[in-house]
Amino acid sequence: MSSCVITADTPATVWKVLAGEGDTVSDGDTLMILEAMKMEIPVEAEQDGVVARILVAEGDLVEMDQRLVELV
Repeated sequence: MSSCVITADTPATVWKVLAGEGDTVSDGDTLMILEAMKMEIPVEAEQDGVVARILVAEGDLVEMDQRLVELV
């Protein structure tokens, strides 16, 4: 299994972090929810793996393509 870095698709605010470092996740699991223009945007795992690092915290403003989560 290779590592995977998940990035933001749009500028947004981190509304809720649902996964924690060390959690085992499956492809499609929601890791966090971003909020942009009053819309909730789920950030999903792109492969099965373990959350190696959460790179943002709830309330953070993120830019497009900013790294959010690393999976291994």
